[in-house]
Amino acid sequence: MKNMTISIILTVFLLIPAGSNANTEQSSSALQIYLPREVTIESNAPNLGQVAIIRGDELLTAKAEKVALGCISAPGQKITVDRAIILSRLACSGIPASQVTLTGAEQITVFQQYQIIKGDEFVEKALVFLKNNPPAVSICQYNPIRTPQDLILSETSEDIRLSPCLANSNIKNQAKVLVSVFSGDKEIGAREVMFFLKYNCRRAVALIDIPQGAVISPENAKVENTASNNPEPANWIAPYGFIANRQLSANTVISADMVSPVKPQILLKRNQTVIIKFDRLGLLVTAIGRALQDGQVGEYIKVQNVDSQRVIMAKVNEDGSVEPVF
Repeated sequence: MKNMTISIILTVFLLIPAGSNANTEQSSSALQIYLPREVTIESNAPNLGQVAIIRGDELLTAKAEKVALGCISAPGQKITVDRAIILSRLACSGIPASQVTLTGAEQITVFQQYQIIKGDEFVEKALVFLKNNPPAVSICQYNPIRTPQDLILSETSEDIRLSPCLANSNIKNQAKVLVSVFSGDKEIGAREVMFFLKYNCRRAVALIDIPQGAVISPENAKVENTASNNPEPANWIAPYGFIANRQLSANTVISADMVSPVKPQILLKRNQTVIIKFDRLGLLVTAIGRALQDGQVGEYIKVQNVDSQRVIMAKVNEDGSVEPVF
């Protein structure tokens, strides 16, 4: 029985003192500080009171709460503070490690509360704006050139709105949209989104091989719609009735420099005898002349009167006669 009593006492002695000593040590410390693994704060300059739970002497607690732990340089960044740094900062504030009991995590990761507006959100907002307010009616495609960087806001707010507007761009086939970010009535950031534009255009394409000098017609060329990097010229017309300046292979896109208007046939030849006709107010006067130049209908050429040898300027008429110009 005596041996059993001694065994029980030894067992109790081995189990209890360790915890009892810890409680005694913790109660003897002026400050008990619990450290979480992670914490998120609104400020960019955390102090111990924001990231830890502090219990103990009121005066020391108030002093410890104000101990600075560093600075978060930009929204979205984090800082890590371990126990050694905390004890060092406390010691610098006049609170020695002997008066502090630390529990919880070995180090704290501190995040600043922030809000992110993704670059894709700016692109989407700018795209909707452009489609509702196109710079030109013939635009058929808006292709973003690049996605802008995310905008990180140091403050969170439910009253965040994006306001797009068209910005000036010196490049004809590009559009620039400025998307401003407002919190209430205050502008807190902005991003620019650039778009590459495509336009609805028409073009003429050779259906078959067209020899040089042949007339362009619906039989050998077609007009089709396409998307172009540049807007269609205001004076664009189908090249039907024009002459090919060179041989055009099938499927060639026919540009303006590949064709030219059909030249009217020359009506008068140089040195050809012509009738000089003057008809005004019922008075008709005629004379024989000699063309000194080739001439087409409506052109002005030099004509020599055969009788007087006088050289005059005259307009070529459709009937082959010429009319003096005074």
